[in-house]
Amino acid sequence: MPFEKKHKLGAVPLNEEPFDRAPVCFNVRKGVKDKLKAVPDWKERLREFVDSLIENVDE
Repeated sequence: MPFEKKHKLGAVPLNEEPFDRAPVCFNVRKGVKDKLKAVPDWKERLREFVDSLIENVDE
């Protein structure tokens, strides 16, 4: 049975602005990944930090 488009139980976006399709990846020191995943709402907090980090960079 195929999934119907515009289904009332379909996925809803988490925010108003869509995310970029290509992720930003970087290596961290050993143990950092597990500690990061233990932080509540770590993905959204990291996105906010990155936004503030690049906000003051001269273009």
